[in-house]
Amino acid sequence: MRRIRTSVAVLLAVLATAYAAGSGVAAASGGSTTTVHTITVDGRQRSYRLHRPASLPAKAPLVVMVHGGFGSARQAETSYGWDAEADRRHFAVAYPDGPAAWNVGDGCCGRPGREQVDDVAFITRMIADIGRRLPIDPRRVYATGISNGGMMAYRLACDTRIFAAVGPVATTRLGDCPAPAPLSVIHIHGLADENVRFDGAPGTGIARIDGPPVPEVVAGWRAVDRCGRPTVTTSGPVTTESARCARGRAVTLITIEGAGHQWPGGQVVRDRADPPSKALDATAVIWDFFAAHAKR
Repeated sequence: MRRIRTSVAVLLAVLATAYAAGSGVAAASGGSTTTVHTITVDGRQRSYRLHRPASLPAKAPLVVMVHGGFGSARQAETSYGWDAEADRRHFAVAYPDGPAAWNVGDGCCGRPGREQVDDVAFITRMIADIGRRLPIDPRRVYATGISNGGMMAYRLACDTRIFAAVGPVATTRLGDCPAPAPLSVIHIHGLADENVRFDGAPGTGIARIDGPPVPEVVAGWRAVDRCGRPTVTTSGPVTTESARCARGRAVTLITIEGAGHQWPGGQVVRDRADPPSKALDATAVIWDFFAAHAKR
């Protein structure tokens, strides 16, 4: 997959341009809006949904929420509670549309992986397009996602220099990541997840994910970020390992005993899917982590 190294200087120039209100309003509640936008990347028409709260600061944070395999931008907006969190905490949320899957490395997943669709380029240009519409703070751009979407969040962390932090859920990292830019990471994983197993063994899902064990992935980011030894706390089924790192960064791993392949605190996505754990509100926890970690 072609790698993109987007410089901070270029992104600053894009996000400093005058912004205009988006068109194609898809939803509205209490003055907030969700708009749908289309851009062309490598000759392909790609779309994304953009949620703007009624009130945004002069320099607004942006969260990119990447749907999982067989999901969609609309489904992610409905299932994981990011619009409500954004309305409360005053940040924008973008939902890129795969559709269905993302090219995250190692040939995964499905048609995008086989055809080497440049999803990194799509999301990079989506952020630039949003910067022409909203007053986005380039020091506070974040990515999160579940399953194949969490793999995409890691791919963005590996292949760009745009993000201050990423928050992958129920996932692992696939593909090469030889020289990532330091950034903060919060990873949330259910220990009973059989689709993307915590121990790295092959999963039971269609894609048979067998990436590295999650502790190995997290340890890699601690090395990149020059972190100290993590502190470990446990509350009921939730265990949190938090490491403080150089320049105010952090790497946190949260595991949930008995939780499967799901977004904790979210909604059931489809029949026979693992029920979301009630032990944690992943959206609120990830946002609190993002809010504490701007780009340095």
